[in-house]
Amino acid sequence: MLTDAQFDRVVRYVKIHYGIDLSQKRILVNGRLETHFLHNGYDSFEEFMSKAEMDFQGAESKGLIDALTTNHTYFLREQAHFEYLRQVILPYLKVKEEKTRDLGIWSAASSTGEEPYTLAMVVSDFFGLEAANWDTRILATDISTRVLEHAVKGVYLKEQIDPLPEIWKRRYFINHGEEYAVRDELKKQLIFRRFNLMDEFPFKRKFHVVFLRNVMIYFNDDVKYRLIDKIYRFMEPGGYLIIGATESLDKNRIQFQYVQPSIYRKKE
Repeated sequence: MLTDAQFDRVVRYVKIHYGIDLSQKRILVNGRLETHFLHNGYDSFEEFMSKAEMDFQGAESKGLIDALTTNHTYFLREQAHFEYLRQVILPYLKVKEEKTRDLGIWSAASSTGEEPYTLAMVVSDFFGLEAANWDTRILATDISTRVLEHAVKGVYLKEQIDPLPEIWKRRYFINHGEEYAVRDELKKQLIFRRFNLMDEFPFKRKFHVVFLRNVMIYFNDDVKYRLIDKIYRFMEPGGYLIIGATESLDKNRIQFQYVQPSIYRKKE
């Protein structure tokens, strides 16, 4: 069990570097770090944290955030968002970007890949034979190296892809018995990167669509609204921000226009 001082040290480190507030998660922090220490052979908490604090980009820091973050997701989670993307957002963008044929879509908390792969399937299905004439590659980022490795591999159990339409299963996956592998043609539509949402945004172009779902629950209000402001600056006029169905934003603290619950838009 962590002492009060050790727990406070972890909480402070994670909040400073990742924006995540774990101050009310003592049982979770204790359990996951104990398992992490046992599996990785650290002699002491002090040894581990000293290494993490000395090298923010090092193995200890990455291992810490991998151990402490929860990555619960599934294909077609909060399906209404994907329906809205297909029925409203993509038809609008197809007309708006007819000249450039270049769309910027970002899955900002991509976890094990179910969300960005679903986005890629929706986009591919919408454009159909015209897809080859559009650049619709999707940026998929997460703070956890562990879940990104899973996403890049793109292999899922049969029950994990059950929510998907049968035609998508056949078109976008290769059946290996109890496992299904994402086809290379779909993988090519995704760019997976490790990225900390607290860092300065390095992006050279602005986004038309940002999915930022079920991640802000880990942030306090100050961190959350600073992040929303950064995203706003990197959105195209008329671009859409999608947050989790159980999340909300104070309309008086954001520049985005409210569209409907969990969907916001930058003014054109």
